[in-house]
Amino acid sequence: MGTTASARGALLLVPGIICILSSTPVRGEEQALSLPRVVELSLQNNGDLNAFREEKGIRDAGKVRAGLLPNPTLELEAGTGALTGSKDENNLSIGISQEFSLAGKRDKRLTIAARDLEIYRWQLTDRERVLREEVKTAFHDAILAQKRTDLADRAIDLNRQLLEVTRERLAAGDIPELEMNLVKVELARSEGSRIDVAKELSQSQARLWTLIGLPGGESPALAGNLDADVPMATSLLDLKRLAGENRPDIKALEAEKSRGEADINLARAEGVPDLTAGLFYSHERRTDATGAGEEKVRDNLLGIRLSLPLPLFDRNQAGIQEARARRSSAESRLLAATRNVERDVETAYARYLNSEKVLSLYKATIIPQLEENLHLTQEAYRLGEVGILAVIQEQKKFFEVSEGYLTALHDRRTAFVKLEAAVATELTGGAQ
Repeated sequence: MGTTASARGALLLVPGIICILSSTPVRGEEQALSLPRVVELSLQNNGDLNAFREEKGIRDAGKVRAGLLPNPTLELEAGTGALTGSKDENNLSIGISQEFSLAGKRDKRLTIAARDLEIYRWQLTDRERVLREEVKTAFHDAILAQKRTDLADRAIDLNRQLLEVTRERLAAGDIPELEMNLVKVELARSEGSRIDVAKELSQSQARLWTLIGLPGGESPALAGNLDADVPMATSLLDLKRLAGENRPDIKALEAEKSRGEADINLARAEGVPDLTAGLFYSHERRTDATGAGEEKVRDNLLGIRLSLPLPLFDRNQAGIQEARARRSSAESRLLAATRNVERDVETAYARYLNSEKVLSLYKATIIPQLEENLHLTQEAYRLGEVGILAVIQEQKKFFEVSEGYLTALHDRRTAFVKLEAAVATELTGGAQ
């Protein structure tokens, strides 16, 4: 009977591990979220992103403000001689004036407002790019944590099966009691590991739910796996070219540089003073003394006023210098960002290639050899050629290497996500 139970435990081991590595279970009838759906929800519901979207109203208001004309000025003046003993003398003047911008200042301000709106749009696109990377990475982290939990559950099940085998063999007098105690220790260790990986799963899911913007209390299942093929037929040179064409942070800096040119044009125009033109009406009543007596005089005047500051000392030299400094700063940041983007692409591409190499070692050599070793050890234990310690060690090694294989799968997926974010392109098709 002991031999039959031992063989039964051995036959259940490897197929269960392969099943864990190949898929992620979905609980009951609960609708699982795929990676595209998770990204879509995050772009819709992420709090920080939605808050930044609301800032578009600030840019729109700036464009409205830039297009408005200055308000006209109403001037009213009245005087009387009643308080100084000349009650028959008084005057009244009313006028309205309007400031007119010269040198095309209004159009130049509208150009700057349009540049600000363009910068904002590219900044919003870049935040969406960064959020996609964070969400995809968090999604794969949660999938990895789920698979580690499943692997820990399988380890507990196998240790329980092995404990049943040792109990039956102990009852048959085939092994000493020490072997059963060793299996009990191994079972307790695997249960402790299950608690740790369950905590990691909870933390990974909580971070993902935060990025998605799910209400509290919701915890949907995830549909995804780590071992799906990731095609990569694009060369490093083409990836750099795509990054240069598609990176929204580079586009935002280019728009900022263009805004610097518009700032200089406006600063030069502001060196030309604005003209103020006004229309006024004046009524004056007074008494003139003549040789024949006093004569009451009434004068009504209608005229215009023109006001233009003389640009003798201030021709906005400081404003022009400030605008030039801003443009130089934008050019420097654009140059540095372009170099950094190329470096990011190179680093992400090298990381992806390295992850592929590590994963190929697991698939071609490590996993198949480990499975064979585990089968041989289990068969030797069934025949009584090795003790329980050898089975425990080989089984422990198998689970450790299986977890390493999961990590290698996860590293490849996250490396591909990092590469897509660096290029700002969905390498499976389409720009982000």
